[in-house]
Amino acid sequence: MKKILTIFLLILLPLCSFGQKKNNKVSQKVIKFKDNVDLPLTSKEKLQIDEVYGEYAEKYVYNDSHRLKAIKHLLRNRVEIKTIGEEENKKPYVLLSKIPLNTAFVKNLKRDSNFNLNDFNPLKYNFNLFTKNGGMYRVDGTNTYIIIKSQYQ
Repeated sequence: MKKILTIFLLILLPLCSFGQKKNNKVSQKVIKFKDNVDLPLTSKEKLQIDEVYGEYAEKYVYNDSHRLKAIKHLLRNRVEIKTIGEEENKKPYVLLSKIPLNTAFVKNLKRDSNFNLNDFNPLKYNFNLFTKNGGMYRVDGTNTYIIIKSQYQ
């Protein structure tokens, strides 16, 4: 009887372990673009892209429909600039001066000497754009914050 039970366990045990597969996949949320990303680039957006990508803009942005759509989504829907009073500021932030410039394509890209809301180009900075929760950055010496919204909202 012990032999039969031992043989039975030796056959059954491996079969049980096959049924216990772990799923290590992390489910990814689908990025839903708003309808405004289907509209053509504005002249300001084109200037922002050209400033950061330079001679590579055509190859890496304008000829890549998915990247162009992602950049439009970033510029139009995910970057918000707000003035927030100290009593309202509850989230942690990083100073804009601590964010390195995005010099992957244009090596001599310059940091703005004065922050100007109308001329601010979020593509110039290596913001952490792909976090699930977004990020908050404070313009040095001001109550102006750059809020990068999550791409999954």
